[in-house]
Amino acid sequence: MCAALLASCSAAPAPAPTQGPALAPSEIIAAAPGADWAPIAPSELLVMDLAPDAKGAARRVVIQLLPAPFSQGWIGNIRALAAAKWWDGTSVNRVQDGYVVQWGDPDGEDKAKAKALPAGLKVMPAEDYAATAGSPEVKAFLDKSRGGTIAGLSKDAYAESVEFRSGWPLGSDAKAMWPIHCYGTVGVGRDYPPDTGSGAELYAVIGQAPRQLDRNIAVVGRVIEGMEHLASLPRGTGDIGFYKTAQERTPILSIRIGSDVPGLPRYEYLSTESKSFAAYADARANRRDSFYIRPAGGVDICNVPVPVRRVP
Repeated sequence: MCAALLASCSAAPAPAPTQGPALAPSEIIAAAPGADWAPIAPSELLVMDLAPDAKGAARRVVIQLLPAPFSQGWIGNIRALAAAKWWDGTSVNRVQDGYVVQWGDPDGEDKAKAKALPAGLKVMPAEDYAATAGSPEVKAFLDKSRGGTIAGLSKDAYAESVEFRSGWPLGSDAKAMWPIHCYGTVGVGRDYPPDTGSGAELYAVIGQAPRQLDRNIAVVGRVIEGMEHLASLPRGTGDIGFYKTAQERTPILSIRIGSDVPGLPRYEYLSTESKSFAAYADARANRRDSFYIRPAGGVDICNVPVPVRRVP
């Protein structure tokens, strides 16, 4: 009987493993293996140091610049402006609630007082707000990245198709592909068309994604660190958020390309081609973790911010 009992016990099926609760997006990011993270070269960063705050604390804003084929004429101008130290001594001049923070020369509209721009800056056509579909540059970009739709990504009101490629949210149609305005997006301030802006005046989105600006203004990058230093600034009381007095403006100490900043930390983003990002995006679209009652079943592309971290 003992032998039979032992045989019976050994043949009994193992208990089924219990499935733990669904992970929240932050937990998926924390669990992503190192191989799922892609480095950001220091040469692809723009580093802005604002004057210290009222308590004397430093305020640094780090911006990642867009890769080719997008907005490269303006980005070339931005590199030239940073190399010339042109922004040193300029300021944040506009903070419009729920919209943008804008910086550059506070006297830029006054030809008699405006700060002279470096020689050789390019004048870009409005057609370059988007990259032409089928062009060699777009083909090269597509060849080195793997796009595709994200499960649960809702139908977009501003583009025939939206997707992530090489870490960036992009819209497209049969004619073109373009970068999207999301929270933290950095773009080029300009006057009325045909002016397209030089890159000397920049803004960062601090409100709900103003997607109506897509293909109407040059997008050049996104804030990856220090967004709190922009979003927390006092709102301007003048028209469309401009400050009325010089005392209200926040001085800019310097803006440099990252490779010219000593001691700058290294950064990396969660590859949008990785399994971790696919799981993270799905979790953003369908929250199943314990706080939520009903998954949404969809998500706007700007509600899937690409995770960026300092290299541990």
